[in-house]
Amino acid sequence: MSFCNNCKSENIPGPLKNNPLCGLCDKTCIECNKVIDMCMKQEVLQDVPILLNNITPADVVAPFTFICAKSSTSEASVTDLVVNDIMDGSCNSRVSCNVVVPIQVYFTDANGVRATATATITIPKDVILHTSAPSIIPYEIKSTAAVVSNSGTYVGNNSFNLTLCVTVILKVVMQVHLLVPSYGYCYIPPCVSFNANLCSDVFDTPLYPQECGVENRCNVHLK
Repeated sequence: MSFCNNCKSENIPGPLKNNPLCGLCDKTCIECNKVIDMCMKQEVLQDVPILLNNITPADVVAPFTFICAKSSTSEASVTDLVVNDIMDGSCNSRVSCNVVVPIQVYFTDANGVRATATATITIPKDVILHTSAPSIIPYEIKSTAAVVSNSGTYVGNNSFNLTLCVTVILKVVMQVHLLVPSYGYCYIPPCVSFNANLCSDVFDTPLYPQECGVENRCNVHLK
């Protein structure tokens, strides 16, 4: 069994049924990252230069023909961060930073050999975010990003200029201890072993060959 295998226990994650207050038995302190604020920006960036690294295979021959590129992970790095409080009593701040997104690039060389490489995209951001009131536990500025490109031009020296579809999410995160109502510890069902049924197709084969395209001969009357 697993959570997705129709487990009937009430102490597993899933949709709430009936009164959600029924079964609450504990106030639990959990340590987690609380998102104080977040914002998202989607945009198209033109003629963004990238430099290829870690080219595979290494013996490709220029010039290259671009195929596509996409972010290799959803987590992006935040660099050159500057946070300036806005002195209006709102706990808002001006957040300036660079969001660095690792991408995977796919292309072919002069001989038609398919190749891959890595690169990074740096996206400047200057936004207003709620950063909460002063506290002993600090907040962090983190980013999630997705980059996709289907258009690029080779400019030489292992470099492309790309047109990018970019989604960047900036968020203010703080590690906190939250007190939440709970239903107790989660029930963990036993695993169900995978059975490939390798012989099923063989065992389902008729013992004797069947006539192709011929109806049941029992319905034929001899005269």
